[in-house]
This record gives sequence, structure tokens and C-alpha cells, in this order.
Amino acid sequence: MLHLLYIIAFTVIAFFAVTNLIRSLINVGMESQKMGHNWNRGSNANAGVTSGKTLSHPELLDEQGKPINEPLLVMRSVNVDDARQKLDVLYNDSPGNSSQDEQKE
Repeated sequence: MLHLLYIIAFTVIAFFAVTNLIRSLINVGMESQKMGHNWNRGSNANAGVTSGKTLSHPELLDEQGKPINEPLLVMRSVNVDDARQKLDVLYNDSPGNSSQDEQKE
């Protein structure tokens, strides 16, 4: 009997969670349609203003308040051997490394 109560309780909680997720997705979709597609026009002076609103997050704006038109995260491909070598150098140069202390003695 207790198992049935747990199953019903978790089913109700899951239903509320999925309903909240769907409602949030719909709200985000409606907000993105309201904002328009003015985010990527970095050369336009009015690019920071979309339907009377400015972009809310300060990291998306430059010093003049205009939206930036550059990638925020750039990743490059690194060879595994090169990464291992850099990690080994960092480890060996770290303070308190016992293998370096043993080699000096």
C-alpha cells in the first residue's frame, strides 16, 4: 500500500515538473519573438534597443552599450600528448611536489 502511495506522489510531482517545463519553454519562445532579431547588428547604432528595451545582460554589451559581435567562447583543438605535457609541467612546477624534492636530495 505504501508503494502505491509513493508511485502516485512521484507521478504527481513529475506531472507538475513537466507542466512547468512546457510552460517555461513557451514563455521563452514568446519572449524571444518579442525581442526580434536585432541582436546581431553590431554596426547599427540602434542595435542595443529592441522594441524599447535594451539587452539585459551587461556581458553582451561593449563600453558604449552596443551589443558585441564576436564569439564569447573560443575553443581550439589540442593534441592529447601536448595537453599531457603541459599538465605534467604544471604538476612538476607546483609547490610541495614531493618528486621534485626527492630528486634534489
